[in-house]
Amino acid sequence: MTTDSSRTSPSAPGGISTFKGQERALRADRLGTGGLLLSVLAATAPLMVVAGVMPTTYAVMGIVGQPLLFVLLGVVLILFSVGYAEMSRHVHNAGAFYAYISRGLGATAGAGAALVALVAYNALQVGIYGIFGFEVSGLLATYADVQIAWWIPALVAALAVGLLGWLKIDVNARVLGVLLVIEVLLVVIFDVAALADPGTEGLSLHAFNPDTPTGAGVGTALCFCIAAFLGFEQAPVYAEETSRPHVLVPRVMFLAVGGVAVFFALSSWALTVATGPGAIVGTARKQSAGLLFFLTESRLGGTFTDVLHVLFVTGMFAALLSFHNVVARYAFAMGREGLLPAAFGRTSGSSGAPGTGSLLQTVVAVLVVAAFAIADDRPAGDPTAPVLQLFTWFGNIGALGVIVLMAAASLSVVVFFVRRGAAGAQAWRLVTSALAGIALLVIAGYTVKDFEVLVGAGPDSSLSWVLPGTIGLAALAGVVLGLVMRARAPEKHARIGLGNEAFQLEKAASS
Repeated sequence: MTTDSSRTSPSAPGGISTFKGQERALRADRLGTGGLLLSVLAATAPLMVVAGVMPTTYAVMGIVGQPLLFVLLGVVLILFSVGYAEMSRHVHNAGAFYAYISRGLGATAGAGAALVALVAYNALQVGIYGIFGFEVSGLLATYADVQIAWWIPALVAALAVGLLGWLKIDVNARVLGVLLVIEVLLVVIFDVAALADPGTEGLSLHAFNPDTPTGAGVGTALCFCIAAFLGFEQAPVYAEETSRPHVLVPRVMFLAVGGVAVFFALSSWALTVATGPGAIVGTARKQSAGLLFFLTESRLGGTFTDVLHVLFVTGMFAALLSFHNVVARYAFAMGREGLLPAAFGRTSGSSGAPGTGSLLQTVVAVLVVAAFAIADDRPAGDPTAPVLQLFTWFGNIGALGVIVLMAAASLSVVVFFVRRGAAGAQAWRLVTSALAGIALLVIAGYTVKDFEVLVGAGPDSSLSWVLPGTIGLAALAGVVLGLVMRARAPEKHARIGLGNEAFQLEKAASS
């Protein structure tokens, strides 16, 4: 591993043991390319995006050129991944974003990024419980004639996800993999059916025209679409649990970004073909989240649509598992380096999983779902609290946080290699990182500017600044924590972002 010039790691005959004890390290060699790819792709929840995010973007933003937006964002995120992947060759840490930022921009900035990451990924994970509970309660009412509140299946799912968090990551990978493959297969079947039976305008490519992604809602549409990609950036989080992180992590990131961009661009285009580009916005506004199911009913029949509803639920559960694992690993990395209590920096003896971090995430999820359940005074079947508030609010908070982290990580890549005198050797990576960082900052700016549109609040609503302010508050709290550590515990402060390398330094110092 490469470290800061002020943080050199001593070498040792036969290789470096980078952990103090087994309880302070995640178990290595547990994930190969397939397992890692499935773990990160599960967070994208393809069916949730096609059935939930895409219709919402068409309906609320009125942007016909959503397929082109996915292509453009794919290019931006590939540019981002070039430098991000190179950093993964030099830094292996379960707290990927904040570890990279601390190496490039300093430990105090890394502490701020750590709190942002913890809040953002928690928000993304917890928000899904809203739409998950609403969909499950709807399925039970339709097929079993059982009327239950949305928060009951949401809480049951939170406990189930927490239990799986204690198990081996390879068990989770198998669960995620099976669900993901079935989801993708069903969406592909719909895509083929839509292209085989197009709407009145035929196989129109109008959605890819350069003038289609324009209008007042383009900035917010970008935020919705970039949220659909989230998951690929999680690959470095699992670096300590792979056999060859310097090879597998970059490979998985590029496969994930490229695959997701093509898949979502084609699927969003298939929706426009099925209705006709001129009718997609109006149909989406009429059908809302039922757009995909409305289109499959007429082309593939009721049985296929029923199966699609079930897979919609299992896909969301897969995303819950994936984000849960990421939050647990961020908590583990932060506990190991003193940003959280030391108990979070130890793994479970039986599975090597970050058990305390898993417990923390489960408690947060249960408390938030319970709070929304208590505040929900609407009748069963009303999506306001679970979908329009819990899912939409928290999903957009999380998306904003990750966009900010990616922009900061892009800057840190440039600084990291320039400080090491590698600007010439890494020139093209620095250029791609700079371009990606600028694009991501522009998207973040639009997101904050139009946040009241994203959350469905009026311009005078305090939610338009309170919700995005959560990310700013997390960053400020992290920076303050970093400054306090620098003043009171400079040795701990100097190790922020080092991960397991810090334990090698301790070993060298003690000997």
